[in-house]
Amino acid sequence: MSSNMVIGVVLIVIGVVALFFGWNQSQSFVDQAAETFTGRFTESTMWYFFGGAAALAGGVALLLLGNRR
Repeated sequence: MSSNMVIGVVLIVIGVVALFFGWNQSQSFVDQAAETFTGRFTESTMWYFFGGAAALAGGVALLLLGNRR
């Protein structure tokens, strides 16, 4: 298993965990109230979503394209 594959798997796990925490946080009372009144989630919740999606995409890209040399 190459180092790119290991890093890809680690990024995928981190991305899934961050997305889970973001989704879990978005279901909190504070975030639900903020979304109701402002139409968007809090900034910290959005960082979880963006960071998780970026880590997940990077991990998938490393797994799919990492061995091409």
